[in-house]
Amino acid sequence: MLELSDVLEARERVRETARHTPLEYSDTYSSMTGADVHLKLENHQRTGAFKIRGATNRIATLSDDQREAGVVTASAGNHAQGVALAATRAGVDSTIVMPKHAPISKVKATRNYGATVVLEGSDYNEAAEYAHEIEREEGMTYLHAFDDEDVMAGQGTIGLEVVADCPDLETVVVPIGGGGLISGIATAIKGEKPDARVVGVQAEGASSAVPSLEKGERVSLDGVDTIADGIATRSVGEQTFPHIQERVDEVVTVSDPEIAMTIVHLLERSKTVVEGAGAVSLAAVLFEKFDYDENETIVPALCGGNIDLNTLSNVIVRGLVETGRYLKFRTVLPDKPGALEELLDIFTDHQANIYAINHDRTSRGVELNDAEVEIELEMRGPDHVEAFLADLRDADYEVDVLV
Repeated sequence: MLELSDVLEARERVRETARHTPLEYSDTYSSMTGADVHLKLENHQRTGAFKIRGATNRIATLSDDQREAGVVTASAGNHAQGVALAATRAGVDSTIVMPKHAPISKVKATRNYGATVVLEGSDYNEAAEYAHEIEREEGMTYLHAFDDEDVMAGQGTIGLEVVADCPDLETVVVPIGGGGLISGIATAIKGEKPDARVVGVQAEGASSAVPSLEKGERVSLDGVDTIADGIATRSVGEQTFPHIQERVDEVVTVSDPEIAMTIVHLLERSKTVVEGAGAVSLAAVLFEKFDYDENETIVPALCGGNIDLNTLSNVIVRGLVETGRYLKFRTVLPDKPGALEELLDIFTDHQANIYAINHDRTSRGVELNDAEVEIELEMRGPDHVEAFLADLRDADYEVDVLV
């Protein structure tokens, strides 16, 4: 098992490469929750995520022969960038296998940090299989994304910073993918502040930790489906699981809509960009996935900010939909002058702002004397949407809500 002394040693190894990231009190989220919320902004880390810590610590332990042969790993993106930069800074060649559908921004960033990138497999597990083939064929050292004690120790340096910057800490909330991050942080937290609580969070579409803890052994999922690609693994690690069992007090899950809403909220209220994996910890607090007391000092770890711009665009729309601020619907109008104007009168009554209108007289799904209309609107919340749709239906419009 990893010990506090391992994390303390890792801190010395990573000091020159990894930044001591900010920990900021959030008046917004403290007011919303009644707790005393401090955000650990690991999305401000070099490469945009915590992975540089573990990668730097692991590479520092390589023998001369291993350094000469180079390193290989698999990653959906953040570990890839961490290994690429850490290896380049150490003068070690690196090859990174990434899933074929990894975010373009993460692929480009990994190459820019000096790694050779290979796209293979539909998810992390398939990419890892191919990376192990390269390991065997070329004699390179495989750097596991999470199931490695040196990697875990490196990630645990976040916990040391949290305790140093927030001595009144009562609960730290940490994302779980394979478990390397929470294993390291929990080791540091429990070692320095044994009474503090460690809560783990997974996305519902990639939740292997909860059934594993219930069964008492690792459970592997058949597949994963979540916008939080950074924690989209089928199972926690063989080495990380005992740490989760012993040092994590509770594990909860959050849904993709909850993750999306949290990303949007951080953008709008905190001017902070996080990826899906980086948002799950705060989402667990905002949506009360675990019990906490009024004024309890809680630190959600925002572990990464490397979100693809196309994904971010979709997430923003999803978040606006979930909060009742965006509505897209379809209806059918008589194909005659004034029909659209009558419909728009209802918009005016409700002060619904129009983003776009698509008026189609040729759709096969309507009668010859009708026209199909698709409309996108800016709304002010769920009550506004409900009242608006009710008035449309009262006026005998058949409404098909699309988003």
